[in-house]
Amino acid sequence: MVTVNMHEAKTQLSKLVDRAVKGEPFVIAKAGKPLVRVTALEAPRIPQRLGFLAGEIAVPDDFDRLGEAEIAVLFGSGPLGRKE
Repeated sequence: MVTVNMHEAKTQLSKLVDRAVKGEPFVIAKAGKPLVRVTALEAPRIPQRLGFLAGEIAVPDDFDRLGEAEIAVLFGSGPLGRKE
């Protein structure tokens, strides 16, 4: 594991972080005494996508019309609540 002094870490931080992300952790030292180890976080590399429940649930074809009559009544413009 590479050890860099504080000054070098400050001036080369972007490059050092890029290397850590690629699997090369490093240690930052001050006056020759190791202080911290920098490693990449273990985060998912592929973001979760929509559709992860494909095949698990079914959406009815008339989904966008469900409750249409009740909503119309609530807003006073449907067949039951028509204002004339």
